[in-house]
Amino acid sequence: MEEALRIAVERFVATAANASSVNICSAKLLSGGAVQENWLIETQFVGGPFDGIMSLVLRCDSTTAGVAISHNRAEEFALLKLVFNAGVTVPQPLWLCDDRTVIGRQFFIMRCIDGTAAGHLLARNAAYTSHRKGLAERLGKELARIHSIRPPHPELDFLPLTDETPAERRVKQYRAFLDSCPTAYPALEWGLRWLERHAPVQTTTTLCHGDYRTGNYMVNENGLTGILDWEFAGWSDPMEDIGWFCAKCWRFGNVAAEAGGIGDRADFYSGYENESKKLIDRISIKYWEVMAHVKWAVIALQQADRQMSGEENSLLLALTGHIVPELEWEILNLTEKD
Repeated sequence: MEEALRIAVERFVATAANASSVNICSAKLLSGGAVQENWLIETQFVGGPFDGIMSLVLRCDSTTAGVAISHNRAEEFALLKLVFNAGVTVPQPLWLCDDRTVIGRQFFIMRCIDGTAAGHLLARNAAYTSHRKGLAERLGKELARIHSIRPPHPELDFLPLTDETPAERRVKQYRAFLDSCPTAYPALEWGLRWLERHAPVQTTTTLCHGDYRTGNYMVNENGLTGILDWEFAGWSDPMEDIGWFCAKCWRFGNVAAEAGGIGDRADFYSGYENESKKLIDRISIKYWEVMAHVKWAVIALQQADRQMSGEENSLLLALTGHIVPELEWEILNLTEKD
């Protein structure tokens, strides 16, 4: 972290925390975060309620263009505060800086949590297999707590509500993208038509995480430590989150473990149903798993285009585009009997 940036953050935190002084002992840019930057800052507080050393994470916009549909940091901070107060296991949000003159970007600071979010490790490494059943149940329970938040909500007035069902909105959104592509994707068009013809009647609207999957939560040797990445949260059908979590494309090669590559679907469902006191609509879940593969294919094409257009030079973005045929195959596999 540059010296001027470090000093600016120290001053902001000292004021926000009501401390006599704050010293950032070390700052490390964490891996991942194609859309946002996350800095681990080891911080020494002098005076005030946080007196002592504390590990914090500073989250700010990436210096690249990012993804236009993601929330800004102030909105993500509001979401994080709300779900934290609702009992969802997330890093505790501490302070928001909405003044872009401080470091040139919005940012917020939260407590650091330990563990790993690496999907390939959680799904396939033997070190994380002992708590699979409990982890699947816990993740179902956490999702039910998120879905307990209903619109309208005064703290989430930045989240749009429309007369369209979530299914109708997604189909329209993805069709508009495919219509704008110079290359045809017949399997994705087939998937969209199937989704259009089989769209469920929405019965419930709740807060949805929007990217609830393995890779977006942290786990240590004792289990779950926090749900991450709230920049795509919004009002939707709660079955969308469940379908996204269970979709084959997010099992990281451990396809037999249908709950995010880490456990049994039945355990994940059990945790959700016991917490929410509501049964999961199994038929709707298949629909939203098809939607998940179409959605991820569209995102993969968009990510690849960021690299191919010269907007961003990234091998990861380029390679993301190569997963599209696998997603197309799964869409055809899921819909072939219909």
